[in-house]
Amino acid sequence: MEINLIPLLPAAEITLTGLTILLLDLFLKENEKGVLAWLSLIGLIVASAMAVFLWGGQEGGFGDTILLDKFSLFFTLLFCGIAALTILSSIHYFGEATVRAGEFLSLILFSVLGMILMAAANDLILFFLGLETMSIAVYVLTGIWREKSQASEAAMKYFTVGAFATGFLLYGIALIYGATGSTHLDRISSYLAQPVHQWPLFLLAGVFLLFLGLAFKIAAFPFHFWVPDVYEGAPTPVTAFMAVGVKAAAFAGWTRIFLHQLVPLSNEWASPLWVLAILTMTFGNLLAITQSSVKRMLAYSSIAHAGYLLIGLVAGGDSGGSAVLFYLLAYAPMTLGAFGVMMALDQGDKDRESYSDFAGIGAKRPFLALTMSVFMLSLAGFPPLSGFTGKFNLFRSAMVSGYTDLAIIGALNSLLSVIYYLRVVVMMYMEEGTVEGKSFAGAPYLYLAIGAALFGTVYLGLFPSAALDLSRVSFLSLR
Repeated sequence: MEINLIPLLPAAEITLTGLTILLLDLFLKENEKGVLAWLSLIGLIVASAMAVFLWGGQEGGFGDTILLDKFSLFFTLLFCGIAALTILSSIHYFGEATVRAGEFLSLILFSVLGMILMAAANDLILFFLGLETMSIAVYVLTGIWREKSQASEAAMKYFTVGAFATGFLLYGIALIYGATGSTHLDRISSYLAQPVHQWPLFLLAGVFLLFLGLAFKIAAFPFHFWVPDVYEGAPTPVTAFMAVGVKAAAFAGWTRIFLHQLVPLSNEWASPLWVLAILTMTFGNLLAITQSSVKRMLAYSSIAHAGYLLIGLVAGGDSGGSAVLFYLLAYAPMTLGAFGVMMALDQGDKDRESYSDFAGIGAKRPFLALTMSVFMLSLAGFPPLSGFTGKFNLFRSAMVSGYTDLAIIGALNSLLSVIYYLRVVVMMYMEEGTVEGKSFAGAPYLYLAIGAALFGTVYLGLFPSAALDLSRVSFLSLR
């Protein structure tokens, strides 16, 4: 069998960069370690350039267990962008928190490696390896601030819940293998294409357990209970990375496995997914309203957005799949930007997470208040921002597929979310406060990351056509 290494190029480059950061961290002095962040960013840029250069390729490696197609390259670019913004917004953080830069940066890169493997995997075993590579790195990132007891507690909770999700996933893969005789997604799809009167019960059980394992990873209801405590306890840059990157990787798996390879079983999983979507977005929004911490509010908000994304999976087809990809692209900058503003308000080891900490920011830090307002309005779905365009496409895909009731429930939930998003805006402009936040001179790279997120949020709202075409073409490459 001829070994084709081309599909591994972006992942291999990320791995090489992560190992280089680890090695240099051992030999550089503390005052020299600032170069590590720039080396990480260069590595991500090179991996992105590789993805652009390979765009249009359609090949597989290692018996087609890993694929190079526009779908995997789309997510490679998305993951690299998410990691780059996370690193850029974290440069100032290393001087304030007792977090080792080399460890933090290498773990970010290794988690990106796992995400890329998840998006490119055409075999359930390789998908599982990518998932665990990502998960283990993120577990450690959650507790990387060792002097902070909340971080250690959050890491333990995340690890414990993740172990349950891993168990569900592995047992589901084992049952699917027992029914089909393979973990290769193409062979499983060929097996499902055969005309049968009734599927084996343990095959359906395996798909259901796979369904549950992925539901844990996206924090769908009722598997969401770990999210608020983990998001609150983790360092804010890690929380932002988890809220966006981990969710995008999990939905990459959902899309390739369920919307492409397991379509013959859609009658079996569509109804549970319909219920899951409604419960996830409704409970996420209702619980977000009751929070007094903006960080916990954003945690529950991320649960609600997972529910919106599930609408696209329920809708299925070209419209549903491309809507999911576009929404993940639109969700990234507005969420990373919101957490970036929170980082700009932090002072050393003192987090600024409550609503009252945002009071008066409109007068003291007008740029931060303006950007946070844009991010909140976009998350709520106000036009002409990217959040509105993303939700519009998701709801439209549901109506095209005959799920008008799901689209209406999604729109009502989006209206409900306005309550807690506008609360932040009101506090910034209509209340007085004492927190001033960092100036541009104090954290220039953080401001640069926030500005990039602002640009992405506004651009994808005003000029979405290119991104929509990119999302559609990327999803269609699965065919």
